[in-house]
Amino acid sequence: MSEWWRGATIYQIYPRSFQDSTGNGIGDLNGITKRLDHVAALGVDAIWLSPIFMSPMKDMGYDVSDYTDIDPLFGTLADFDALIARAHELGLKVIVDQVLSHTSDQHEWFKESRTSRTNDKADWYVWAEPSADGTPPNNWPSVFGGAAWEWEPRRRQYYLHNFLIEQPDLNMHNADVQDEILKSMRFWLERGVDGFRLDTVNYYFHDTELRNNPPAPQHIIDEQVDTYGMQNHIYSKNRPENIAFLKRMRALTDEFDARMMVGEVGDGGQTAIDIMGEYTRGDDRLHMCYSFEMLGPKFTAAHFRNTIEGFQKGAPDGWPSWSFSNHDVQRHVTRWSEFSENPDDLAKQAAAMLMSFEGTIGIYQGEELGLAETELEYSELTDPPGLRFWPENKGRDGCRTPMVWDASEDGAGFSASKPWLPVKEPQKMRSVNTQTQANDSVLHAYRETIAFRKMSDALVKGSTEFIDLPEPLLAFHRVAEGQTLTCVFNLSKSSQTVSLGSEAKISGPHNASISNGNLILGPNGFAYLESGETAGVTLKKTA
Repeated sequence: MSEWWRGATIYQIYPRSFQDSTGNGIGDLNGITKRLDHVAALGVDAIWLSPIFMSPMKDMGYDVSDYTDIDPLFGTLADFDALIARAHELGLKVIVDQVLSHTSDQHEWFKESRTSRTNDKADWYVWAEPSADGTPPNNWPSVFGGAAWEWEPRRRQYYLHNFLIEQPDLNMHNADVQDEILKSMRFWLERGVDGFRLDTVNYYFHDTELRNNPPAPQHIIDEQVDTYGMQNHIYSKNRPENIAFLKRMRALTDEFDARMMVGEVGDGGQTAIDIMGEYTRGDDRLHMCYSFEMLGPKFTAAHFRNTIEGFQKGAPDGWPSWSFSNHDVQRHVTRWSEFSENPDDLAKQAAAMLMSFEGTIGIYQGEELGLAETELEYSELTDPPGLRFWPENKGRDGCRTPMVWDASEDGAGFSASKPWLPVKEPQKMRSVNTQTQANDSVLHAYRETIAFRKMSDALVKGSTEFIDLPEPLLAFHRVAEGQTLTCVFNLSKSSQTVSLGSEAKISGPHNASISNGNLILGPNGFAYLESGETAGVTLKKTA
């Protein structure tokens, strides 16, 4: 069975913001199909589509009302089939988002479940009796603020919603629910999808005793701007029962050739790394996982090293997926801006560093242009967390603004009418057509770096051996049979010099030079080094 996903590069498309083909200001499937040549030209192996299924769009499609149909906002099943056909023609695999921990409150299952305690779907969601004083049954909070429980007067019970009130949690302890979820996944596998991105994969099960979560450590509580992070969520998610269901999902995908699953672990710190390891261990669980460890503000050699080594120790036979940006976090060129004087240098270094990591790589639309976070006014927001917690939490709209294709057109070529989120001048200036014409652009750097990775067995398949160098230097060997590539990155604004203990030459994309036996790394400098030594290039920081 083909394991095409190992070492692959996956390009995430946010459908609402990729290309509008109808003129309504919202991206759609036909628009994506129209722009797939751009994606293929990057050299990536697959696309991941954020949710395109039937939805009231309270959370931009992450509130699904029908798991087996396309929302008319994006097109039809026929449009989806055409997209898959064109992607496969271009050599691109197609991965779709599966939001299985919860549905929309407009899903037919929930409409029935909420009517009584005796209907056929009565136990398909997480229902609980109120406390003696009528308050929620425990202290679990919602990610989007407030309690994770909402009162339903018809049943005189609370239902669980880890996210919006309109997103009730499915009761995965119910075997019928599991069967129906697997049936919906089979529908898409038979339609030709190559894999699934599993939203909030560690939220599927809850503690049936509904025990209170304990508080998080005080130093973590002190950092929070909302209440969710103030608890250690050992009962509301991360439950051991999840493993058995992951095995059922894996058995399903294994019925089909060359399919895969990548799970989103909605946690941070060592907990996330441990869960990634647990969920990908062996060959009967998920193919790979990603967490938010590299999607945060930390930009140090120690952080990247500790994250990768933590996974290596926790799942020596597992497989990780790494990315720096996605639809849920501030774009990394903005997030790490304090570590660079030049956003283009930072964007190019980020590409080189990400493509050097062991595992599968994810990049987010617009990342290849070096797009920064869009600054929005409150009146321009659509995202629930931003609307509720502004300005401390500005929400996720700033990373979801439309793709910029042509700087000469209104809306940067995204739409003929007013886009659902604004296209502003700093983003427009980085359009695809502008960067295509500039040989030193971020876009060309991404194409070059992805191509270099694909040609290197060491980067695609090799193991990782870290080199002890002081901050701000991150260095490691990538070792495959017959090849060792030494990767070096200067994570700072100031130049750094590293002594080379053996003969070396720079190979591939770089922002560095060699002089008198030293590797000279400019601000945000980086290099891939080759030598005649099977152990790789020896490095030592100069005084």
